[in-house]
Amino acid sequence: MKTIRVLLTAVLMLSFASLWAQTETPKAYNFNLEQCINYAYEHQTALLNAGIDQKIADAKVKETIGIGLPQINGTADLRDFLKIPVSLVPAEIFGGTAGTFQPVQFGVKYNSSVGVSVNQLLFSGSYIVGLQASKTFKELSQRAYNRSKIETNVAVKKAFYMVLVNNKRVELLDANISQLKAQLDQTQALFDNGFAEKIDADRLKVLFNNLTTEKTNVLRSLELGKAMLKFQMGMPVENELTLNGSIEAIKLDEVDLMADSSTYKNRIEYNLAETQLKLNQLDLKRYKSEYLPSLAAFGNSSLQYQNNSFADLYDRSFPTTVIGLQLNVPIFSGGQRLQKVKQAQFTVLKSNNDLYNAKNAINLDIKNSITTYKNSVTSLESQQKNLDLASEVLRVTKIKYEQGVGSSIEVTQAQTSLKEAENNYINALYDALISKVDTEKATGLIK
Repeated sequence: MKTIRVLLTAVLMLSFASLWAQTETPKAYNFNLEQCINYAYEHQTALLNAGIDQKIADAKVKETIGIGLPQINGTADLRDFLKIPVSLVPAEIFGGTAGTFQPVQFGVKYNSSVGVSVNQLLFSGSYIVGLQASKTFKELSQRAYNRSKIETNVAVKKAFYMVLVNNKRVELLDANISQLKAQLDQTQALFDNGFAEKIDADRLKVLFNNLTTEKTNVLRSLELGKAMLKFQMGMPVENELTLNGSIEAIKLDEVDLMADSSTYKNRIEYNLAETQLKLNQLDLKRYKSEYLPSLAAFGNSSLQYQNNSFADLYDRSFPTTVIGLQLNVPIFSGGQRLQKVKQAQFTVLKSNNDLYNAKNAINLDIKNSITTYKNSVTSLESQQKNLDLASEVLRVTKIKYEQGVGSSIEVTQAQTSLKEAENNYINALYDALISKVDTEKATGLIK
């Protein structure tokens, strides 16, 4: 019964905890782009893990430093010889026949010892190189963290801009739906009074229905875009997030397109390749240092206890203390050290090739991103003009229709052209914003 009560109590506690979690009120935020990025720097999982990797690297450096510090160990043991060891000694010592041996037990039943040993590395080429490599490894983890930070910045910006673009799309749809509704009401009134045909009103109803359906779909995409932005920020998706920003506030001409021959050095990918090359060069140096001798100092002090009676074992001690130096000189390893050096040399060659390829790939990425950005801005300007022109064409066509010198088909066609121009403008706007972010990343403007 007691077990059953414990289980029931545990189930009830878990149920209450679950209900508490479900009824917890989601938090609400109103962020601009900079606030979204700063929030992501503090909560994005990949960035948090990169920060943990930095701490691991720091601990690794301290571990390597510890190899050169004094190594102190304490020992203690207790032995009970159930059978004391027997040795054979010449029997003539005890008056026996020469050439024969007498079994004799040397030692006592109980033995115990306590001691302490100290070892200090005085010189090791591998240790010196290891210290250099550990610091470079820490530098590598810092640059890996910076790369995660840049990737987080880029992902948040793109998700933020996607939400702004969808907001702009909703704004255009609302304006389009509003004016189309007015036009539909006017045409319906004309039809009711016999001044318009039913097909005129039907055409406008089809366009109106299509626009309202599209708006519903865009609103769903807008919510999905916000969820994606929260995910990129590391924010729980059930939280409320409203954005403080607009498309009009973004200056598409602010990106520095003046890339010179050294711009590739601003990229974190090139810095990572440089650091990896440095690590591999230090690895080669470490293998070469294995040809050098190493020197260490040591000391050991212990107390020995021996007695046939366990009760009297620790009544008397026999101290032993020794200090010394140990020199290890590598002579021949079957060619292993030589082959390790060769492997490290080949790895350095590969790293040099990787560094060259990284430079080449980054320069190509810079040129490609700048070209794409310029094209997208030009396309956006063109689509903006087309949108303005389509709006003007619709305005004039409606006036002509109202004055009886135009047809409803022309109005419908103008309305369709405006809708197409709006879609083209939205797509061009999104492409321009995304290419702006890609160009900032490619030229190393995002730090």
